[in-house]
Amino acid sequence: MKKTTRRQFIKAAALTTAAVTGASERWYVAANAHAATESGGLKRVVQKLVKPPFLPEHDQVARGKPKVVQVRLVIKEKEIAISDDATVQAMTFNGSVPAPIMVVHQDDYVELTLVNPKTNMLMHNIDFHAASGALGGAELTKVNPGQETVLRFKATRAGVFVYHCAPGGVMIPYHVVSGMNGAIMVLPRDGLKDANGRPVRYDRAYYIGEQDFYVPRKKNGEYKKYNSVVEALADTVGVMRTLLPSHVVFNGAVGALTGKTALKARAGERVLFIHSQANRDSRPHLIGGHGDLVWNGGSFSDRPATNLETWFIPGGTAVAMMHKFVQPGLFVYLNHNLIEAVLLGAAAHVIVEGTWDNDLMTQVKKPGAIGG
Repeated sequence: MKKTTRRQFIKAAALTTAAVTGASERWYVAANAHAATESGGLKRVVQKLVKPPFLPEHDQVARGKPKVVQVRLVIKEKEIAISDDATVQAMTFNGSVPAPIMVVHQDDYVELTLVNPKTNMLMHNIDFHAASGALGGAELTKVNPGQETVLRFKATRAGVFVYHCAPGGVMIPYHVVSGMNGAIMVLPRDGLKDANGRPVRYDRAYYIGEQDFYVPRKKNGEYKKYNSVVEALADTVGVMRTLLPSHVVFNGAVGALTGKTALKARAGERVLFIHSQANRDSRPHLIGGHGDLVWNGGSFSDRPATNLETWFIPGGTAVAMMHKFVQPGLFVYLNHNLIEAVLLGAAAHVIVEGTWDNDLMTQVKKPGAIGG
């Protein structure tokens, strides 16, 4: 079989993307004609997005009627370090992996301005798993370098959802595993409820985006470096086909949520963890704690599960978990595929301040000689 060159591979990928795009665009040619009326007269607010693991300012219970929530994402293709010995040519929304989390309430309208600066090399778009129609908005948001577009959709379902770039063909997984994914939380208008239907509030909230990277290696085992996302494409897709990630990390890099950047809490606080995985399955676990309330599948319309030791995130999903910390100290939040957590990087630390409760745990005897 004749070997495909890098140039031929990139050309074929672009043609595949163009074919998918061209075949489906005609389904949505009338979309703009119907887009302008539904949200007329509603109050408009601008949400300032922030870098994960933090959430933008928001109300846990909606105030007043539904609003139009305006957000802005700027696409950035850039090199990032994901470990001490590996870098990737990442594709990002607003420069971070994962992309910022958005927070709205059910029946609000999300109005996104998506910007693709002319300094980028590739076409991009966005697929909201929280939205209905037009491939989650992917068919209406294709922007080439030097373009911007505006998409508005109604957040009709309460829960936590993934969003990601989905330009078509091989470029869909390539963009996603290059970091181009984030999450949106759609809160019920009257706030979250516990398993008995009673209102429950969180004192802090953190967003953890789990990311699998596929970094090619040289013959001597060192990780390869590239000058652009286009240059990295063919080799990276070759590693992607093995389904064996070189790194599985939280928030863009090994150790990104440990040490000086560890998550913080105090004993007695309820903390909401939103965890997304846009491409692979995951199984979060909090060492030293429990999933007090877990909204499996991410749906806030369903009764949360209680007291789970480990919970499941199917690929392409975000899940919410709430835990009330009752002891101070170090807690480890990780993917309980321990190989991926310890060897590939999918782990975070939570440093909890407070007073120790000996009734919950105490060291009866310090380690010493047997029989001593």
